[in-house]
Amino acid sequence: MSDLILFWHRRDLRISDNTGLAAARQQSPRVVGVFCLDPNILERDDVAPVRVTYMIGCLQELQRRYAEAGSQLLILHGNPVEAIPALAAALQAKAVFWNWDVEPYSQERDRTIINSLKEKSIESLTHNWDQILHAPEEIRSGSNQPYTVYTPFWKNWHSKAKAKPVETLQNVEGLTQTEQETANIAGAIQLPTAKDLGFIWDGGLIISPGEAAAQARLEEFTTKAITEYQEQRNFPAVDGTSKLSAALKFGVIGIRTVWQATIEALENSRSDEAAAGIRTWQQEIAWREFYQHAMYNFPELAEGAYRDAFKNFPWETNAEHFQAWCEGRTGYPIVDAAMRQLNESGWMHNRCRMIVASFLTKDLLINPQLGEKYFMQKLIDGDLSANNGGWQWSASSGMDPKPVRIFNPASQAQKFDAEAEYIRQWVPELRSLDTEYLVTGKISPLERHGLGYPDPIVDHKKQQQLFKQRYQQQKALSSAEC
Repeated sequence: MSDLILFWHRRDLRISDNTGLAAARQQSPRVVGVFCLDPNILERDDVAPVRVTYMIGCLQELQRRYAEAGSQLLILHGNPVEAIPALAAALQAKAVFWNWDVEPYSQERDRTIINSLKEKSIESLTHNWDQILHAPEEIRSGSNQPYTVYTPFWKNWHSKAKAKPVETLQNVEGLTQTEQETANIAGAIQLPTAKDLGFIWDGGLIISPGEAAAQARLEEFTTKAITEYQEQRNFPAVDGTSKLSAALKFGVIGIRTVWQATIEALENSRSDEAAAGIRTWQQEIAWREFYQHAMYNFPELAEGAYRDAFKNFPWETNAEHFQAWCEGRTGYPIVDAAMRQLNESGWMHNRCRMIVASFLTKDLLINPQLGEKYFMQKLIDGDLSANNGGWQWSASSGMDPKPVRIFNPASQAQKFDAEAEYIRQWVPELRSLDTEYLVTGKISPLERHGLGYPDPIVDHKKQQQLFKQRYQQQKALSSAEC
C-alpha cells in the first residue's frame, strides 16, 4: 500500500478552505484529487445546462490549481459506487477522503462506497460537514430535536462559535508517470466539455467559474454592497445581492471563508445601518444552512410536503397554465419578467423567486413540485435543499408558521419595482407603457393585444379565495385524521 491519498471532490470544487483536503494533506504529502461525473445525477431530467456549464468551468480551474500545487485532478465518468473504489484499488491508494453531504442520494451512495473500500482494505475518511458551519447534530432544541422553525434555529446557530478557514492545499506530490498510466486504464479521462456531455448553454454566466472569481466576487460584495444589503436586497432591478449562490452550491468558495468575510466587514462597518446590512446577509447564510439541516434531518422533504394539509392537496392539472408560467406568458408583468430572466440567464432574483412560486401555487393552484423541478432544470445555482426549502416556504407546505401567505403580484411590483425597471428589462414588448400600468398590471385588452402581450390567465382575487377554501378544507381533513 502506498502513501497516496485520493481526495474525492463533490460539492467542494476548490483547494482553499477545504476541511477534508486539508486533513488529507496533513496525513500525506501525496494527495491527488478526483471528480466523478455521475450518470445518476447527470442523466436526471432536472439538470440545467447552465449549471453543468458552470461546473465544468469550475473543474477546469480546479485542475489548474492542482497543477500549481504539484498534483493532479483526475476525472472519472461512471457510477462512483464502482469507479471510486476501482481507481483507489488500481493506484493502491492508502485512503480516500471526502467531505460529507446532506442530500439523501449522497448519503446512501457514500455509505455504499465506504463498505466497498473497506472490502478492499482501503481507508475512507469522510471529513464531516465542509459545506456548512455547524453539523446538524450540533444545532438542536432544548429537547434535543431538530428545529423546524427558522427563528429559534437562527438564535442557536448564531450563538455558536464559527470555525475559521483552513489552510490551502500546497506543496503536494502527484502521480508518477506509471501511476498516471494506471489511472487511465482504471477509467481516468480528459475533462469533457458541457457539450460533450449533451448540455448546450449559449447564454452567459452570472458569475465566472472557479475559485478566483468567487473570491473576487466575495471581496467586492463585502467591501461595499453588503452594508446596503438590508435596504437593497429586495429590489430586482438593483445589483444588491452577492450572486454567490452558484459558487456556494458547488463549494467553489468555502463557507468559513464567507463567514470570516462577514466578520471582517462588521469590524470595519462605520454605521448602524451598515452593520444591519451585514447581519441581514449573515441571516441569509443561516437560512441556507437551516434548509440543509432540514434536508438531512427530514429527507422525506425531497419527495413532498412537510405539512399534513398539503400532502394530499387538490392541486390543479392545467398544462396550459403551467406552460404559460414557464414561458413568462401569464399576463402578469412582474411574474413574466422573472420567468424570462430565469429562462434567458439561468438565474432569478430571490424576491422574484418568491413571487413566481406564490403565483404558481396560490394563483394557478399548481403543485409546487412542478415549479421546483422547473427551477432545477434552469438555475445555475439549483440546489436540492435551498430550492426545496424555498418552494415549500412559498407554497406554505413546509416549515413555516404562516401557512396562508399569499403574494399579490401587483402589490409586489409596486413595492419592489416601483419604476418598472425590472419589468421593462425582461418584458421588452411593454416598455412603451406608463409605469403605473406595468406595476399594477392594469393594461387594457386592446393594448395587450396590440403589443402581443397576453391577457391575465387567471383572476388573482378569485384564485386566492379558492386557495384559502381548499386549504381550510384540507386542514380540517388532516386534523380529523389525526
